Amino acid sequence: MKEQLLDAMDIERERGITIKANTVRIDYVADDGEHYVLNLIDTPGHVDFAYEVSRSMRAVEGSLLVVDSTQGVEAQTLANVYQAIDADHEIVPVLNKIDLPASECDRVAEQIEDVIGIDASEAIRVSAKTGIGIKETLEAIVTRLPAPKGDRDAPLKAMLVDSWYDAYLGVIVLVRIMDGVLKKNDQIKMMQTGARYGVDRIGVFRPAMQVVDELGPGEIGFITASIKQVRDTKVGDTITHEKKGSDTALPGFKPSVPVVFCGLFPVDSSEFEDLRDAIEKLALNDASFSYEMETSAALGFGFRCGFLGLLHLEVIRDRIEREYDIDLITTAPSVVYHLFMKDGEMLELHNPADMPDMSKVDHLEEPRIKATILVPDDYLGDVLKLCQDRRGIQMDLSYAGSRAMVVYDLPLNEVVFDFYDRLKSVTKGYASFDYHLIGYREDNLVKMSVLVNDEPVDALSMMVHRDRAEMRGRAMCEKLKDLIPRHMFKIPIQAAIGGKVIARETLSALRKDVTAKCYGGDASRKRKLLDKQKAGKKKMRQFGRVEIPQEAFISALKMDD
Repeated sequence: MKEQLLDAMDIERERGITIKANTVRIDYVADDGEHYVLNLIDTPGHVDFAYEVSRSMRAVEGSLLVVDSTQGVEAQTLANVYQAIDADHEIVPVLNKIDLPASECDRVAEQIEDVIGIDASEAIRVSAKTGIGIKETLEAIVTRLPAPKGDRDAPLKAMLVDSWYDAYLGVIVLVRIMDGVLKKNDQIKMMQTGARYGVDRIGVFRPAMQVVDELGPGEIGFITASIKQVRDTKVGDTITHEKKGSDTALPGFKPSVPVVFCGLFPVDSSEFEDLRDAIEKLALNDASFSYEMETSAALGFGFRCGFLGLLHLEVIRDRIEREYDIDLITTAPSVVYHLFMKDGEMLELHNPADMPDMSKVDHLEEPRIKATILVPDDYLGDVLKLCQDRRGIQMDLSYAGSRAMVVYDLPLNEVVFDFYDRLKSVTKGYASFDYHLIGYREDNLVKMSVLVNDEPVDALSMMVHRDRAEMRGRAMCEKLKDLIPRHMFKIPIQAAIGGKVIARETLSALRKDVTAKCYGGDASRKRKLLDKQKAGKKKMRQFGRVEIPQEAFISALKMDD
């Protein structure tokens, strides 16, 4: 046993967040002596992993809404409560951390009623650390949440909730049984893909894997069936028996819509096949991650990947580097723009480097989001200024106790880089932030390319608003000047829109003192050596390659004011 047992990944433990939803099954004997089996799913809270939450909601009957009694309701709490309400869940509010001196249960209960609109008069007061209120919570699950319905004698219907790859067992599939019974050695088929398998083992998580003989209605467990093809296990699919199976499939899940795109390329191009393998296995474990192949003139073969946000991108990148030991180059994150051409055609632009000739483009539309920010009153001015700086339009401002709830309409490309980090720093970590896409709107956007030593760098080209292009270009060049190591020749760093350079910095050359061995004598001796050096540097600049370190790509995009 160890702390945060269900946050099993190294990244989760390091960052102190939940990334993957984890299931656990416990036996509970109630006060009336009745024996219950509870299937619990621990879900992430961060907005980038909302798809994990929505899938888990469809697999269970009710939710515990855990609110920190020292902090109160966060923006993510709101987003996840609405998902639970959409899934017709019974919700039990739980106030945690009551052992802390800063705990204010009555104020937070009132806030839950004001902000969310659910009755918190019977909210359970818990300290997960000391164990106060745990028994009351388990009693509430049994008495206040509905028991699962399901018919043991009906044809098998099992929902595929999640899947992941194990080096020894192949693909492991997490299922929730709706109707029927699943036993070992059953012949099953996936209704979406039509793939057929024989079940090798069935088990449950307690939280370690424990093999059982069968799973009945309402139970959540895992199966392995020697599945080699990662593509055959689609999240939301219905599993049924091959013979006498169900005719109708379960409704499944809405596919997730990627919000941020970026390119992942191996530093060593010979590792491309390993990267493909790693990405396929990760996509199996993370249904909200999408990918397709792409090639770049500067970086070779790689993948264009879609993520639900920047934290999601960082986590996937870290997992590939750690779990599969592949060094990666990540291009600038970008969002999907709609290009309306003069001939009436509409194109989707995923990568600013693929921008067609502007003379053929009629106008550009960018994605907009509705952002909800909950912030203590003291930091409200800083938050409003940050949103204004990012071209935001204020939609609403209301109060819940001493905290303001600000709703803004923001362009998504201003948010994907480092909006969340900036928000946390201007509010000393007290603000919480949640968003969803609301559609596309036309704006005056241009493509800004970055040239290093007169060579365009694909990975750093980006879409910017014309009014801010010069400021962003200048900031980018200044940053790159500090990030690129000096070479033996002078390196110009330029930002350009089309053929027009809007900003420039020059990285001076490292210089060897060639005149050190000249003692006295005529000045022409020194002059001769310096001229020779100058000619050499000119030639070097013509043929020299500038290596941009990997850290420079990500650091250059973080826009400190």
